Parts: sequence; structure tokens; C-alpha cells
Amino acid sequence: MPPAFVTFLKSTGWRSLGALLVLMAIGAYVALFSYDPQDPTINNVSSRTTTNLLGPVGANVADVLMQTLAMVSFLLPIPVILWGQKIARLKWLPHFWLNLMMVPVSLILIAIAVSVVSPAPDYVIEAGYGGALGQQLYGMAVGLFPSLVIPAWAYGVTFAALGIPAYLFSFAFNRDEWRTVLETIRYAVMTVVSWIVWGLKMVGHGLLVTFHALFRRGSGDDDAERVEPEMTRPVRKAAEKPSPAPVSSPVEKRVKAPAKPKRGTREVKEAQKTLDFGDVNGFRLPPLELLAPAPPPEKVGRISAEALEQNARMLESVLDDFGVQGEIKDVRPGPVVTLYELEPARGVKSARVIGLADDIARSMSAISARVAVVPGRNAIGIELPNVDRQTVFLRELLASRDYEATKARLPVVLGKDIGGAPVVADLASMPHLLVAGTTGSGKSVGINTMILSLLYRHSPETLRFIMVDPKMLELSIYDGIPHLLTPVVTEPKKAVVALKWAVREMEERYRNMSKLGVRNLAAFNKRVEEAKKNGERLTREVQTGFDKETGQPVMEEQEFDFQPLPFLVIVIDEMADLMLVAGKDVEATVQRLAQMARAAGIHVVMATQRPSVDVITGT
Repeated sequence: MPPAFVTFLKSTGWRSLGALLVLMAIGAYVALFSYDPQDPTINNVSSRTTTNLLGPVGANVADVLMQTLAMVSFLLPIPVILWGQKIARLKWLPHFWLNLMMVPVSLILIAIAVSVVSPAPDYVIEAGYGGALGQQLYGMAVGLFPSLVIPAWAYGVTFAALGIPAYLFSFAFNRDEWRTVLETIRYAVMTVVSWIVWGLKMVGHGLLVTFHALFRRGSGDDDAERVEPEMTRPVRKAAEKPSPAPVSSPVEKRVKAPAKPKRGTREVKEAQKTLDFGDVNGFRLPPLELLAPAPPPEKVGRISAEALEQNARMLESVLDDFGVQGEIKDVRPGPVVTLYELEPARGVKSARVIGLADDIARSMSAISARVAVVPGRNAIGIELPNVDRQTVFLRELLASRDYEATKARLPVVLGKDIGGAPVVADLASMPHLLVAGTTGSGKSVGINTMILSLLYRHSPETLRFIMVDPKMLELSIYDGIPHLLTPVVTEPKKAVVALKWAVREMEERYRNMSKLGVRNLAAFNKRVEEAKKNGERLTREVQTGFDKETGQPVMEEQEFDFQPLPFLVIVIDEMADLMLVAGKDVEATVQRLAQMARAAGIHVVMATQRPSVDVITGT
């Protein structure tokens, strides 16, 4: 069978298994919630009709669970639902057997803990909240220490402290998923607390108003006789501040809505057609549905035209206070900053306006302001940050026409410009990239965005990666993708070996390109593909010596069997860590790659916190 069909069968089987687990867990909940101890089961002989929603099967399953674990049995389907939805989304469970083993262990420990609590008189399970199993094991635990007087709550706390972490471990959550859960819980708690505080304030305010009204009602006669004194001193009129000149252009004409990325065909189809890449037969480009979708435009908090108009008038007033006359001709709101184009009056120097950047930010209550001359126009651009920054979603950018229609050989998505249009750059023309920034500045987000941009465009036959991650955090998630030439390198000594191999690969590519008489990798691949298409042999004549009789050079024809070469992108995270361990070796290899590797189709993406001369050494 074709590999693509085998892959399809495997993915369909895993998705079906995940859906089956979720349905079984939901069925268990239906059986438990509709449990009636009077239903006829294996533990209860009765002639009445079964009332369980799942019939006799559901009644027996619910009876076994309730008699064994009682209320704790309601915790059983939760891990199964979480496993099922992960398997249905083809996500790997690295410790599944350990997670599976933790379910019965944790439920038994929790059952022992809740057996400490005495059940209510009308509770339907005689064994208590922990069921027969929990009650039996609790009695055994108490019998282990007959001579010690240990309070019952101590047993409950001990077994709960052991059972709850084991139960949470059975969820098979990774670090990011736990972070999301904790953030959701924190947000919910803060919301509830804020509502409670607001309610208490409203109650206190109502009581205060009631007492004040009662007090005023009791002293109403005294207030009726009170006469307000007449103001005899003249009131001095405050000097009116000159208002800024009215803006002639209406808001609809000068406020430009942010550009929306044009939808490409991938967003409409939501899937990629199967492409044949020779050796990587059946490779399928990742679908966009793997990425989080962008919220609809109506749910994105955009700045209204009235607010932009008000900010423009306020900015004109601020500039007027500093003696700068001019008019805001254009407003371009973006996802993060808004650009106000000022047309200064005649005689106003640009340097004077640029020097007021800090004063403009202070007067506009902004974190910072950027002022620069707009090239080719009689305008000065003033960029102010938005109060509410919009999140830029990678799926929206990869689905845009700018990304799909780009002719860049190595397209990397960098985000949106000030007008909201996608920014797509070509790594092949840079030719190398240095990403610098402190912790929390978005350095890792940028690197992951670049890597995903390339993975959504190239197959393993046209692009290969070498990833070096000394921190073992950022790039380890890519371990196992078919584009990697080697597993993600985390040891500095092995990183030196990988970089030296890249240098040798670069030199080999240069030798092959010189044999075909081409200058770069694109021309080399084009020449090889044309020869294969036309059935042409790749040959060249080389001189092997001279004829002893005639003295003429002896020429020999060499035949080459070249294959198209893929691009090679080397991603290095935290260059400073490599320089500390193997500075000289890393410096020599990176320097050679930076100087010569571009034409060979090898590109380096390097990240560091401080791009200083003691970290990025060499010339």
C-alpha cells in the first residue's frame, strides 16, 4: 500500500480510538448521574423496571462503581476524557502507561481519605463516601498503628496529599497545558473575588445611603430654616485657553482603517493536498487547522474613529503648546501602534519636532513616542503605542495572500506592519539573521514563528534544519520532525561537531557548483532539474595531462550524477552559552559560514541576549 494511505489509516484509527474513549467516559457519567440504588443489578435483586438512562448495562456499571468507590468514582472518567481528546488530535502521550497506572492508585488513596468523613444519615451508600474499598483500606490503615492515637483527620490529610498529586499526574498534561490551567483558575478566582468585593461595596453604599436619609429626615426642620449666605465678592473669570485650530478634513477621510490580510486559498480549504516529493513520498504539508484561529474582527478591540480623532486633536494641542504649528493629515491605526502624520507649518524644522519625542510621550500619557520624517513626503510621522495591544495570530498570517503568493525562496513571517498588513521576508536574501533581545522581549516567539513559516512552505527534500539549543528548552519541541538532519543538539561539544560538518558541506557544495559552472544553489538546482527533465547527461571536459608525441593537452570527459540540494538553515539559540564552553571552535565555524555560506544555500539564524563584541566575536 502507498505510504500516504498507511498514514491515513493510522491517523484515522487513532482518531477513532480517541473518540471512543471520550464517548465511553461520557457514558460512564450518564450512568453515574442516573444511578438509582433500587435498580435491579448484580448486587440488588428487584422486579422493578430499570430507571438508569443506559439501561441494565448502565445500572450495573454505576452500581459496581458506586459500591466500590462511591463518590470518588465520579473522578474516573475525567482522565479518560483528557486522554481521548489528545489521542483524537494525534498528540503523543509520552508517559501513558505511568498515567494509566496512576488512575487506580490515586482513586484508592482519595477513597481512603474521604472515608474519614462520616456520611450523612440519608446517604444511599452504606460504606460511606469512599465506598467499600475505601472503608476497608481505611480500617486496615488504622489497624497498622493500634498503639498510636492518631486523629482521623490526620489520615485524611495524609492520603489526600498522596492521592491528589497522583490523580493530577494522570491527566498527562505538559508544562504549557498546566500553565494554561493555572492561569484560568487564577482568572476565575480573581473574577469571583472582584464580584464579591463589588457586592460588599454596593451593600455598604446602600446602608450608608439609608442611614444618611434617616438622619436627614430626622433633622429636616433645621435644614429648612438654614439660609445660604449670599456671595458678595466678585468672581474672577479665568483666562480662556486658546483652542487648537479646527481640523479641516473629516475623520472619515484622514483616519485609515488598518489593512486586513487578504485571505489565501489555504484558509478557505483548511487543508493541504498531498504532494509527491520523491524520496519523501506522501509527505503532507501541515494544515492550518493545527494553529489557533484568530478571533473574528468584531471581537477584536479596535480603536474607534472618534477616539482616533480625539487623539489627533489632543496631539495637535500638545504640539501647539510646544510652539509647533501643523495639522494631522493622516491617522493609521495598527495592531500595536498608531501613526499620526503631521504636516508641519512653513518654517518648522523637523529636528525640533523629533527632539520633542519624550515630551510628546509625557503629554499624551504614553510609554514612548517615535518621531521621524516620512521619506518622500512633506510629513512627520509620530508613532504612539495603543492602549490595548492586539495579538497577532500566526494562522492569520500564513493564510494571507502575502505569504502564499510570495516568491521568496525561504519566506519567514515577521508579523504585521503599522498598517496591519503581513510582513514576509526572504531569509535567502538576508543572508543570515541575528536575533537579539532580553528575556521576555519576544525573541523565542520570533524564532519559532520563523521556523514554522519555513515548515509550512518546504518539504524535507527542499529544506533541512540543524538546531542548536544549549538551554534544552526552546527548540527541543522540534525533535523528531523529518526536516532535521540531526536531533536537536543540546551539548556544546556536539554543537561544534555539527557546525564543522556544516562547513564541510558548504565546501562540498561549492566544489559541485564549480563543476557545473553556476554561482549559487538556485542555479545549481535549476541546472540539475533541467538535465533530468531533458534526459541530458551532466558532463565537463578536464585536462588530464599532455600528449608525449604532439604536446597537445589531453582532455577527458567527466560525468556527474548530481541531485537537487536542499536549503540548510542552522538555528542557534543562546550563542553566549556556546561561546563560554567552546568559544574558539564556534567562532571559527560561524565566521566561515557567515562569510561564505549564502551562495551554497546555507543560512544561519542566531539568537542571543546581548549582541556585544564579547559574545559575537570575529570579524
